[in-house]
Amino acid sequence: MRLAILGASSHIAKDLIASLAEHTPHQCTLFVRARGNLDTGLLEVAKRKGFAVLDYAKFDYICQFDAIINFVGVGDPARAVQMGSSIFTVTEQYDNLALGYLSSHPSCRYIYLSSGAAYGSNFATPITEASTAVFPINALQPQHWYGAAKFQAECRHRALPEAAIVDVRVFSYFSHRQAPEARFFLSDILRALQAGTVLEVAPDDMLRDYLTPDDFMQLIDRILQAPACNEVVDCYSLAPVGKFELLTALGEHFGLQFAVIGNQEPVNATGPKAHYYSHNRKAEKLFGYVPGESSLNGVLREIKQALHARN
Repeated sequence: MRLAILGASSHIAKDLIASLAEHTPHQCTLFVRARGNLDTGLLEVAKRKGFAVLDYAKFDYICQFDAIINFVGVGDPARAVQMGSSIFTVTEQYDNLALGYLSSHPSCRYIYLSSGAAYGSNFATPITEASTAVFPINALQPQHWYGAAKFQAECRHRALPEAAIVDVRVFSYFSHRQAPEARFFLSDILRALQAGTVLEVAPDDMLRDYLTPDDFMQLIDRILQAPACNEVVDCYSLAPVGKFELLTALGEHFGLQFAVIGNQEPVNATGPKAHYYSHNRKAEKLFGYVPGESSLNGVLREIKQALHARN
């Protein structure tokens, strides 16, 4: 298939491009704001596989694509805080770019990278198929902008039932390519391991379901190979992991030291999430997706690879 990758410089997009190049015959065209945003490794992959790297001015309706995958968004919570309400404009701009292409090429598929944040603040318990999006409509705050932008995009997509659009809600994701300077919990862990410092964490536990590159590629490829449909699915691994379960395992495997001190946590641009994962298994029902590993095993493998790459 001929794939257009929007937002090709994002962390998760780079992982998928590398995985597709290694494991599939798909031909990718990578769209970025600036070619310099792609790291050397991915540029080498693109050159070896003959993947074009273009800016968005080259995305016109003359190009022929079988599918568009839209990764445009905010990868770093700290950047989400800086963007503020402009996240609505950015999200809509690139979503409209893809939808405009679909309007003139109705056989083209569109995979949109949504987020678990589209559920709003509904994370006191795990997400299920019966869960609803919860936003405090009379007390909206900047922490709601990102999730609301994703929810808004999903609404636009469901309003086009004849279009082949699948929204993929990513909850938590990690790979060895994660930039250590980003403000995610796992990037804070990675910095502590590299520097040999003590990681300070808040006393509250939290459960996360970390998807890693192999399972993400499996899900995307299964969607591409399945009959066209207009749907939305949640991402999941074999099992989520608790914060302290993860910290303990990282201590055993890599010597991570941590201390429970006050309320020190990474930037949380979308509000607190005690149970940020989903029991919704629609991805298996619709596309036959079955994850290959748990959050814990995936994170341990990717951390090991990240530490090895930087030694």
